[in-house]
Amino acid sequence: MTTTDLPLLVLGRGTDPNSERGVDCPGGLPPASDPDLVARARAAKDALGSKVFVLGHHYQRDEVIQFADVTGDSFKLARDAAARPDAEYIVFCGVHFMAESADILTGPEQRVILPDLAAGCSMADMARIAQVEDAWDAMVDAGVADSVVPVTYMNSSADIKAFCGRNGGAVCTSSNAQVALEWAFDQKPDAKVLFLPDQHLGRNTAVLQMGMTLEDCVVWDPHRPNGGLTVEQLRDARMILWRGHCSVHGRFSAQVVDDLRATIPGVQILVHPECKHEVVTKADLVGSTEFIIKTIEAAPAGSSWAIGTELNLVQRLADQHPDKNIAFLDRTVCYCSTMNRIDLPHFVWAMENLVAGNVVNQIQVDPETEKWAQVALQRMLDLPAKTAAKD
Repeated sequence: MTTTDLPLLVLGRGTDPNSERGVDCPGGLPPASDPDLVARARAAKDALGSKVFVLGHHYQRDEVIQFADVTGDSFKLARDAAARPDAEYIVFCGVHFMAESADILTGPEQRVILPDLAAGCSMADMARIAQVEDAWDAMVDAGVADSVVPVTYMNSSADIKAFCGRNGGAVCTSSNAQVALEWAFDQKPDAKVLFLPDQHLGRNTAVLQMGMTLEDCVVWDPHRPNGGLTVEQLRDARMILWRGHCSVHGRFSAQVVDDLRATIPGVQILVHPECKHEVVTKADLVGSTEFIIKTIEAAPAGSSWAIGTELNLVQRLADQHPDKNIAFLDRTVCYCSTMNRIDLPHFVWAMENLVAGNVVNQIQVDPETEKWAQVALQRMLDLPAKTAAKD
């Protein structure tokens, strides 16, 4: 799935119920030029008090992150929300699949709000449930489905998580992908894994952390008949990787790694495992968002780093650690465009509506989807407490 397959939703207008992306924001947004936005946001948050709990993903703009009660990656934030059962409103400054996970993990009386429903995820959009079900049917026809264990990355829609739950699979994060894959291969004799939706995390984990070869991995293309694969390729594969990727992490190139090593003496390359295989293999350290943050925090003064992840976070780390030389692993700007849809006007609009008693942009996962998505999430939670966020 590419963004060219999706209807154009200009500034969050329009509806596509089969996509991660948005529907209309009813009512007028305050103008971005309003000099009182910060004061309005603070006043609304103060008025709501303990009734609201604001979550801020690491990739959010600073103008929004300043109002977050907690910050973190997507799964940490969903669990933080679940740990606050007294909060009537969970305002999730992130993207759609993250708010879905929060709705799944929080109580039925709690309401999860996404300030802009157009804040989706291009990676999550690359695996739609109809496509995945078609792929599963093709694997049944090929005679391999009985050996396949589906594993989906947290960065996927609730219905993809539910698909994995129904079919004996699990969810993983970038920190525990290795442990999740080890679990999956233990589930069946001659097991193979269907890894959704990020091919790069699946390939990097299988090859660099589990000792597989690139030949053990095939890529299922949902836009080609039978995924573009022969029956023999499916039967021989150990990892069936969905043809999806992160539009941010997929931009980083091996050439820029080489260029930075040539221009910055002693630079260490630190990247997220959603990066391409050729980038990850050239890096010094590879790990999750939390791993990247902790690595920079622990780094000695004067050290030089080039970081391959979303630019808001890289800039924030550079601002927080002026004693270190922190560069961005790209020649051009690389913000996550959908994450950046959660701006101060949308945040103020959502918060002021809650103060007025209007619940806007509530994210609700239907009970059947929630049931099976919880099964897949619980299988992940039951995994051994071991992470693969290391070099």
